[in-house]
Amino acid sequence: MIPPRFAPYLFGFLLSGFMSAIVSGVATFRAAGLPPGFGGLWLGAWLTSWSIAFPSVLVAAPLTRRLVERLVRH
Repeated sequence: MIPPRFAPYLFGFLLSGFMSAIVSGVATFRAAGLPPGFGGLWLGAWLTSWSIAFPSVLVAAPLTRRLVERLVRH
């Protein structure tokens, strides 16, 4: 198994993968419709998106946590 200290990175990896797959699929469908080879178009868009999404999540997550903590404090 994966050591617990890597949990934030694994979370970011999986979350960014799922979210970028969904968003790139919707964007690809809206831009190209459902042509033959849609899966290849989507895969290319997804891999590009994921390569940007993963490091973005690693940077944005701590900042977002701090922002949420400030917004919910009384």
